[in-house]
Amino acid sequence: MTERKKIPIGIEDFAEIINRNCYFVDKTLMIRDILDSGAKVTLFTRPRRFGKTLNMSMLQRFFEKTDHDNSYLFEGLNITGAGEQYIAHMGQYPVISISLKGMKQPTYELAFYEYKNIITKEFNRHCSLLDSNELLPTDREKFEKIFYGTDDDNVFVNAIRLLSDCLSKVYNKNVIILIDEYDVPLENAYFNGFYDKMINLIRSALESALKTNSSLEFAVMTGCLRISKESIFTGLNNLKVYSIRSKQFSQYFGFTQNEVAMLAKYYNVEEKLPVIKEWYDGYLFGATEIYNPWSVLNYILSISSNINELPEPYWSNTSSNSIIYKLIRESSEETRGMVEELMNGGSVTVPIYEDTVYADIDVNSDHIWSFLLFTGYLKQINAELRDDMIYLTLVIPNIEVKSIYRRTILQWFKEKTVANSREELFNALIAEDIETIEDIICDWLDETISFHDEQENYYHGFLTGLLSGFKGYTLKSNRESGDGRPDLMLLERRKHKLAVIIEIKATKEFTKLDYWCDEALKQIEEHRYKTELINDGYQNIIKYGIAFCKKSCKVKKG
Repeated sequence: MTERKKIPIGIEDFAEIINRNCYFVDKTLMIRDILDSGAKVTLFTRPRRFGKTLNMSMLQRFFEKTDHDNSYLFEGLNITGAGEQYIAHMGQYPVISISLKGMKQPTYELAFYEYKNIITKEFNRHCSLLDSNELLPTDREKFEKIFYGTDDDNVFVNAIRLLSDCLSKVYNKNVIILIDEYDVPLENAYFNGFYDKMINLIRSALESALKTNSSLEFAVMTGCLRISKESIFTGLNNLKVYSIRSKQFSQYFGFTQNEVAMLAKYYNVEEKLPVIKEWYDGYLFGATEIYNPWSVLNYILSISSNINELPEPYWSNTSSNSIIYKLIRESSEETRGMVEELMNGGSVTVPIYEDTVYADIDVNSDHIWSFLLFTGYLKQINAELRDDMIYLTLVIPNIEVKSIYRRTILQWFKEKTVANSREELFNALIAEDIETIEDIICDWLDETISFHDEQENYYHGFLTGLLSGFKGYTLKSNRESGDGRPDLMLLERRKHKLAVIIEIKATKEFTKLDYWCDEALKQIEEHRYKTELINDGYQNIIKYGIAFCKKSCKVKKG
């Protein structure tokens, strides 16, 4: 049997995928559509890890004029059958290709230092220009300053424009400019407190390169968000934006239903298609159903060697969740209720702002829903117009993304419980003060964001957060060990005097809280949970049955 192609995890260079005989999901007709569009500057906004960098690499390999022939890379791919009018553009242009994702640094100084490195590296890639007699002495002097690493920071602001002018003169051909992940430094700067400085840098660099540049053939940019013209693209009237709501180009980022089916068939894992759909599908780009490509590839790699491997939230390990954390940390009671609705399988209907800036979040909390939509944490299921504003109905797209919300909520709750005193609850448990225990738990339930799809697991995690970390006591959890013991046991470590057994139940009916408390206590007795504790020398054993219904609880003592 012919050996299967490798799965290209983490390979973002189109040429490397082809040369290493990796599986390539053919997106080359994007080249045709870009040429047909005729736009001078095109911006594609998509979530992280949805193939933006790979597509930019594909464009570079197709259009760039090099000393060697790259046409072999496209043999058998869809673009070769699109027509000679498209193939005629292959290898015909000087190309500037830069990625700003490396500018994710903790300070402006380090981010700017990385920007200089990115620019210098691209100048080095085009070092053959220094051998040409076509460069004007002034351009050569500026080029050499950047090439040799000048300390004059000002020359880097207009460097992309300078390089395009030099390339155009030497090649006697207009230049294609590719700028990948243009908004990464802006997002990073917002969360690290130097947003204004960074937006001035990016605005100056992009305006210089893209606005009234006579050396420009066309430019393509990618990012997660469409930053408003007023803040960064002032006067750039030749910009065409394709967001996740655009129908054009919708099939070129992420995997379509048919592409996932072909992948599963190729690797003989078709039986797992329902799991793949449940975990990694759910995105809607334009009118196209889209799967998360990073997660699909990782899961298929996992199950291709062991079909019983469980799905994982692969995307959560690569994507910054700062925006979700901000939503949850700074949420009002109304916002917490909306997040709960989403976590419990419901939807929210909110206004959406296509043109936005990160600073808008601090002025108007409504903007955060737009950020969550465009960065892949929510999915549109309906749209309507209200008073000249677009309102979208949004849901969480799949299990993978829901797990990111869950993890972030639990992390926020853990930090919140550390920041507030839990001593009163601990003391009430020891003192067997039922009324105080109920009051404190209900107060905490009101403060946090709850999700009830796995009710007992949620409440178990909730109580674990409240009761862990007390000096001199160990908290044991059967959810972690799976050994059939009580839900929680709070044990005095040194003297073995006191042990608290807690059994948890959840119900959807308030009237059943008493019943489930009794059932919890009954389970403690029937399973003889205290026997082992007595054998370990514990003298005082307190037993609690705690029943939950949404944000209410009932506590009974055995």
